[in-house]
Amino acid sequence: YILINLYFTATVANLVGRQQLAVASRFYSETAQTPDSDLPIDITNPFEKDPQQCILCKHNIAPHYKNVKLLSQFQSPYTGRIYGQHITGLCKRKQAEVEQAILRAQQCLLMPGYHKDLDFLQDPKLFDPERPVRPHKY
Repeated sequence: YILINLYFTATVANLVGRQQLAVASRFYSETAQTPDSDLPIDITNPFEKDPQQCILCKHNIAPHYKNVKLLSQFQSPYTGRIYGQHITGLCKRKQAEVEQAILRAQQCLLMPGYHKDLDFLQDPKLFDPERPVRPHKY
């Protein structure tokens, strides 16, 4: 009885080992036989930079003519002129909205037209007008 039990356990272990070997060999043979195994895999570029966004689009801010404190950031403190897109770094759509809101605020007499309001001279700067985002060609 002991010999039969020993033979039976050896046979079962041998069969289980063969099944695992068959599964493993089938797995390796499938990967070796696929024709696309040498093609590069698609991964994201780790060196790709994040897309540039203007500061108003990044924070989802819509310029409004009543928000004089925000609009005064885009106005020169000496002349009252509106800074250009190459200085502010805004996208084309937001720059047009800011210009339109500043002109409307000036027409409603919420903002002065020829100088920056003295209340907003000490506000933190969103950009440096002396160092434009995209310098002029001349």
